[in-house]
Amino acid sequence: MRTCLFALAIIASLSSSATASWSSRSSVVSPPSFVMAIRGGANEYETKFETVKSGVIEKASKKIEDARRKIVDENSIIPDFGAQAEQIISTAIEEFSRSAPSTSDDTVASTAYALKLSELETTLDAPLQVLYLRQLALLREQALSSYRSASKASESSDYEAMLAADAQFLRGAESSTRKSSAWTYDSERSHLQNVMNEFAQTTKKLTETRIQSSQQQSTAMQFLQHQQQMIQQLQMQLYGQSSPWNVGVAYRIPDTNFNLQGSYQQGRANFQLSCVPDEYAPMLGPNGFTNGVGPGNLGLSLNLSI
Repeated sequence: MRTCLFALAIIASLSSSATASWSSRSSVVSPPSFVMAIRGGANEYETKFETVKSGVIEKASKKIEDARRKIVDENSIIPDFGAQAEQIISTAIEEFSRSAPSTSDDTVASTAYALKLSELETTLDAPLQVLYLRQLALLREQALSSYRSASKASESSDYEAMLAADAQFLRGAESSTRKSSAWTYDSERSHLQNVMNEFAQTTKKLTETRIQSSQQQSTAMQFLQHQQQMIQQLQMQLYGQSSPWNVGVAYRIPDTNFNLQGSYQQGRANFQLSCVPDEYAPMLGPNGFTNGVGPGNLGLSLNLSI
């Protein structure tokens, strides 16, 4: 009898242990179903927010496309691009805030809302920043062109022209930068300054080369003038004071090939007789235009040096 009672007690103890173990297992398994419920709520909010975000991006893309057409296709500079970019993103955020479902005090919904809002700003900021960099390149080229024109047209120094071009680029870059963003124009500005410095150094070298060439030409002219003065002094010593008159006479004897030439230069007379056939005699007839001395067979030149 005692043995039976002991066996029954063991069976009861085992039964209660198994029940406690099953209850413990049930309490451990229940949290996954709760987590799945939370995940389902988050996915539901994310789907709604994603739908609203897609609609807002589609509307904002039209304005971004208009800006792209002006900057990229037409190579035009938008004066207030920074303000326009800020307005596009601000309007999109406000529209998303109005159209998105209310999150109330739901932590999961608030987290999904903040995530989609950040994604919205990042998605719109990326293409606008690409257009911003393109506009900076246009501003840099415009400032560089102004610098080159100013350095050639005016008598101001290259340093002043550099300052004016840098200030012009700075004004355009400031108006093109979106204030509440991480956009920066430091790289483009540094590139502009480097190009202007290289251009100024090249211009300086060309100017120095021209000055040296001019000085060499001036030295050569002075040397030639000195040599000419020495020659004139020697001529004065040999022949005395030369006359300022220089006269030359040429005459062809009619119906002959003889040509007489005479000249008087620097106090010296020179006479020359040459036999040169007249190639145009058949065209002018047997006696030429005249039978005597006339314009057709007499040449006279006069040079007076004072």
